[in-house]
Amino acid sequence: MLPARTLQPSPAGWWRFLTPIDQLRKTWMGLLGAGLVLFWVLAALLAPLLATFPPNATLVPFSPPGTAFAGGKFWLGTDHLGRDILSRLLYGARTVLFYAPLATACAYSVGIPLGLIAGYKGGWVDEVLSRLSDIILSFPVLVLYIIIIATVGASGVNIVLAITFASAPGVMRLVRGLALEVCQRDYVAAAQTRGEALLYLLGVEVLPNIKGPLLVDACLRLGYVIITIGVLGFLGLGLPPPSPDWGSMLNETRTMAQAFPWMALFPCLAIASLVLGFNLLADGLRDLERQR
Repeated sequence: MLPARTLQPSPAGWWRFLTPIDQLRKTWMGLLGAGLVLFWVLAALLAPLLATFPPNATLVPFSPPGTAFAGGKFWLGTDHLGRDILSRLLYGARTVLFYAPLATACAYSVGIPLGLIAGYKGGWVDEVLSRLSDIILSFPVLVLYIIIIATVGASGVNIVLAITFASAPGVMRLVRGLALEVCQRDYVAAAQTRGEALLYLLGVEVLPNIKGPLLVDACLRLGYVIITIGVLGFLGLGLPPPSPDWGSMLNETRTMAQAFPWMALFPCLAIASLVLGFNLLADGLRDLERQR
């Protein structure tokens, strides 16, 4: 539950939704998390400049890290097909940082409106939406992902749809719980008395006042989605080859990891560092909320 002192009316504009991000300098965890995320964002954006070789070029298989080749160097070694691991990690960051935020945004675009309506309306509307979300959430998440992807096929669009379908009910329940309390506030009652439209009430009076927990949850959910994309790639249900995908890199080299550990080590470190970054960012935002 949000402390009462944080639930103040916010009629001043949508830029206030991102205010906690501007205050991350007050917490070292938030700064460290933001630094890790920013590192991978820059790596993804600058991949064509930083990559020594094309990500799918077949060069020298099983080259250990630091091997020199054709005026360049395999800084992180190559895989069983001779592809440069560093180049594939850089281009794989583009894949992860495109599909993970997209899937998370789609889940929120579905879950937030449903949660606001359920929390504001109550009654049979709340009951129906809550029961539908309970049905979806009753399935193990990973099993649900596997069933959906195996049914509709592995592609970037289908991964986004599967994550949206499985994650939106959780977002809806979070927003519903927050909206239930905010809707009891005096400023919401005042807006109702003025005869404000439902869209105004939900979008101006309610949503901005639950932004803190939503930002924290979004960072945590991004980490979960990154892990999900990696797991799906590891299971062969990720992006079709030869797309650079961190999970697929693990899947392709899992049987050779003992003899050539760098093939699996660096993709694992990439996934772990990016997830850690979002988790620390969420911890920093949560600490800021507690200090307000």
